[in-house]
Amino acid sequence: MEKTLGGRKLLEMVSVIRGTLKTASSAPVSIAVTGDSGNGMSSFINALRGIGHEENDSAPTGVVRTTQIPTHYFYPHFPNVVLWDLPGTGAATQSLENYLEEMQFSQYDLFIIIASEQFSMTFVKLAKTIQGLGKRFYIVWTKLDRDLSTSALLEERLLKNIRDNIRETLQKEGVCEPNIFLVSSFDPLLHGFPELRVTLHRDISDIRYHDPLENLSHTYEKAINDEVTTCREKISSKSFDTLGIQNADDLEESLTAYHLLFGVDDESLQQMAQSMGKPTEEYRAIMKSWDLYTVLRGDWPLSFMNCNTVSCLYSILSYIPLLGDFIFNSLRKWKHRRLLEIVSKDTKAILKKILTDSII
Repeated sequence: MEKTLGGRKLLEMVSVIRGTLKTASSAPVSIAVTGDSGNGMSSFINALRGIGHEENDSAPTGVVRTTQIPTHYFYPHFPNVVLWDLPGTGAATQSLENYLEEMQFSQYDLFIIIASEQFSMTFVKLAKTIQGLGKRFYIVWTKLDRDLSTSALLEERLLKNIRDNIRETLQKEGVCEPNIFLVSSFDPLLHGFPELRVTLHRDISDIRYHDPLENLSHTYEKAINDEVTTCREKISSKSFDTLGIQNADDLEESLTAYHLLFGVDDESLQQMAQSMGKPTEEYRAIMKSWDLYTVLRGDWPLSFMNCNTVSCLYSILSYIPLLGDFIFNSLRKWKHRRLLEIVSKDTKAILKKILTDSII
């Protein structure tokens, strides 16, 4: 990416980004399913995977503890995603602290906490631990079919009571509100299951792309900032010709040169937009430096310094040799630094849009 940016090749940048994100799209993701024993974690995993309890690859279920060690199952709806069925809290060790250490929570990317009947402090401690690790987690209330069949409340009221209880219990302990889904493992197409699947698919993509996007963003920010530093040094030394600028007092020529320097000139934008399958106007629309008129309209200090009144003042000062030259050169450098800043910000905005458009 640094080489591509240095060569002002926006089209090649698209190829670099796409290659990186294609690799990221198949990165492994580990999802841990945890909670108290007897809450139906294995049944939930089977329902989420869309398979019956009797199938060979199903998670074993029963009225007694059936999962004694972490067991992995592949998630057929997403390649390279593994669902880990963890032993229920208290099944492997006597204390929750030992359980957290033994299950090695840090190795998982996302957690699904399974609860039913009551939302105890065990779940709160699990949630606080996961939040402390900076990981995403859901609260999934299972056995909703039983709740609905035994409660005298209307369904809407019952669902609200369950959600409010979970939310209030977590808030009292300073836990940020997670996604809460109320489901029945016997009805994987009803209640909160469809929403859960949509959210899970979205978060799996976010997890896969988060680090690559951060790395790409950091890399292009650094490369552009380094280029700005180099340009500022050339401006300070009045080496405008090395920037492709023949007349440093011609802002329109200077703007065109800076566009070419950062690879956001019209030809490069058209090639890049065509490669992305987007209209060029989408990228031009986010540029504050598309043409000199746009620049001056959006930047009043630069517009003021470029107006006729200030130009006349320049002419008057030119008759005062030392002071006039100093002020004239200082203002010229200031204008160029201002243009440089605007174009570099546009370049960052365009690259950010390329990143966003590449994963949609």
